[in-house]
Amino acid sequence: MSNPEGGRGARAEQRLGPVLRRRGQIKPGTTDQRLLDSDGPSEWVHTDPWRVLRIQSEFIEGFGTLAELPAAISVFGSARTPPDSPEYEAGVRLGHALVDAGFAVITGGGPGAMEAANKGASEAGGTSVGLGIELPFEQGLNAYVDIGLNFRYFFVRKMMFVKYAQGFVVLPGGLGTLDELFEALTLVQTEKVTRFPIVLFGTEYWGGLVSWLRNTLVAQGKAAEKDLLLFHLTDDVDEAVRLVTKETGL
Repeated sequence: MSNPEGGRGARAEQRLGPVLRRRGQIKPGTTDQRLLDSDGPSEWVHTDPWRVLRIQSEFIEGFGTLAELPAAISVFGSARTPPDSPEYEAGVRLGHALVDAGFAVITGGGPGAMEAANKGASEAGGTSVGLGIELPFEQGLNAYVDIGLNFRYFFVRKMMFVKYAQGFVVLPGGLGTLDELFEALTLVQTEKVTRFPIVLFGTEYWGGLVSWLRNTLVAQGKAAEKDLLLFHLTDDVDEAVRLVTKETGL
């Protein structure tokens, strides 16, 4: 703290660690005083600086838990996919086939298509990973997850999907699936990640989107023709696995 008046009267400025405060922004007390005062206000646990520590802890937990995973593929798809549907069965076969090809399987850990891929991986004796997210409604991790992490923050979770996977297979899904798909496409397009195959599984489901990308986005110059090569479209589980294996070099 500095006071040109030699400690008499109001302070002209206050230094709190790296922060400088002057005039009306000066706060009473010091950081240590507030830390040690058990009767002080508790609002600080909801402040942005405290959130930074929570975010940091989520990165540390994620990195520490997933760093030793074998080569893995992230599989996305709708949480609303019924267990008795062809899409669910395709997810089970995909999870099994990825394990047979030497991959761990990472999903969002929820029900539906995510559960299907985890089930296939687990039943094949592979590593089945679920990365859950805190939501207003309870979802939880499905029973086929062997390694599970729950995140508070979407952006930390999304980092883990990309950092610890060698590619994405995208089953039919909703807004969350589209979010993951387009983020991955953007990362590949901008070369933030390299050698990262993206497979859209289900030509009937994804065909309309692909047509819009070609006939609207590319046609109007909002994207390049070569951007359509950033992903593959298939209905065949074995082909999806071959595409991932080919582009990852495994």
